[in-house]
Amino acid sequence: MKLPTYSLKGIKKDSLNLPKVFEQDLNLNLLAQAVRIYNDRLHPGRGKTKTRGEVSASTRKIYRQKGTGHARHGANSAPIFVGGGIAQGPRGIKRELVLPEKMRRKALQVALSLKAKESTLIVVDGITNAKKTKEISELLKKISVKEEAVNSKTKVTIALSEKNKNITRVVRNLNNVTVLPFKNLNAHTVFLSGVVIVDKDAFAEVSSKPTEFSKKVEKSKVQSKTVLKKKTEMKMKTKKGKVTKK
Repeated sequence: MKLPTYSLKGIKKDSLNLPKVFEQDLNLNLLAQAVRIYNDRLHPGRGKTKTRGEVSASTRKIYRQKGTGHARHGANSAPIFVGGGIAQGPRGIKRELVLPEKMRRKALQVALSLKAKESTLIVVDGITNAKKTKEISELLKKISVKEEAVNSKTKVTIALSEKNKNITRVVRNLNNVTVLPFKNLNAHTVFLSGVVIVDKDAFAEVSSKPTEFSKKVEKSKVQSKTVLKKKTEMKMKTKKGKVTKK
């Protein structure tokens, strides 16, 4: 999958191939699940209300049961009274949604593949040479002119390599621009960004030396193939009647 590549001055260069680690089928159900869980984890959800047993109020019956002509009531702490407890309010207990590591990784791959397909994943070569905010601002303007999917109001996420992360101070003053290391990218950030601009060195690191990310991906693929092979062998043995109980 080809990615549009630009120099720091906004000159379009030869397209770069998306590393195979990130090329995935568009599993939109997984991506939706990941975004939902990331959104859920952004809110602590620790709100709590007091019940009638927790409010500071007398437990004395406000008047006798019969003979007053009024409705039957107990203490002032009942939910029906102002200042009483809250019935069926939030209890401060949140059931946290969890996304397994393999699914998180896969969702990020799907999100990057989706951005690449939409032509909103852009590579910039030489971003480490930027010394002033104006240079990045001019770069974004030139990209918005040449790329149809990009405009001046688009939310931009810039992912930097480890060695270039020091230029964060150059970019952080720009509106609608988020800067973070490439290793901190997640499906939620990528999906909600209008445009993802990646430092070319970040992709070079992924492609040239097997990172922890790619190692785990390859390991999981090998394990799944091994398990599938064993299951197939067991089925074949079962059909032939050669499986014996130990």
